[in-house]
Amino acid sequence: MNNIDINLLNAFVNKNIDSFHETRLKCLEDLKLNKLLSKNPYLFKAKNINKANDLIQSLLDAFLSSSEEKIFGDFLEGLAIFIADMAFNGFKSGITGIDLEINRENVHYLISIKSGQNWGNASQHKKLEQDFKKATSTIKQNDRTINVQSILGICYGKSKTNFNNGYWKIIGQNFWYFISGDKDLYKEIIEPIGYRAKEHNDQFNQGKDAIINLFTKSFVSAFCDKSGKIDWEKLVEFNSGNLDLDSINLH
Repeated sequence: MNNIDINLLNAFVNKNIDSFHETRLKCLEDLKLNKLLSKNPYLFKAKNINKANDLIQSLLDAFLSSSEEKIFGDFLEGLAIFIADMAFNGFKSGITGIDLEINRENVHYLISIKSGQNWGNASQHKKLEQDFKKATSTIKQNDRTINVQSILGICYGKSKTNFNNGYWKIIGQNFWYFISGDKDLYKEIIEPIGYRAKEHNDQFNQGKDAIINLFTKSFVSAFCDKSGKIDWEKLVEFNSGNLDLDSINLH
């Protein structure tokens, strides 16, 4: 095991957290109102949102929450691979469904990295099992005796390490410890992740406010009646109107 060079780690995080914020801002800038209005209109009506500005902000927050989780998950995956490379000469895998490979203490580890524990549905979990089995077969093609272990590494959360469905599930502190050999690394990375956070978020919020203003103006023009009230039927029709069932024989 090699020691983690904190200076190199900080430099990597600083560079790549900038990329995270740039991608986040571009995602906002490329967003179109039509895409935003594809969100569930029934939910927002049930929440009694009656102001166009409030509706647009709520829709935008819901959209950004899901997109930012994906973008930041990609950042954490890259960070984990970088750390594993420094500590154990780990490397980014080219095998489908596998993110990281580590050869350590006569064991070949196949690691799939997820940001949090609520990462997929039943079919995606099943596919992960299949990916691990196929990857294990690929590694064993050249050496049937090699010890291959499959790991689902989850970057944050607090559950005990367990083995189920053919792979280990390692979460939070344990995951960062496993790929680095440092029990405190999960806490040490939090400070550099906040690099220039206020500056980045101020810039992002300016862009977000501008988008809310532009989208609100367009929304009022298209989906509010003459009295200024939201025309929910018109909005639902735009979101879900696709009647073709009468022309299809389902019998």
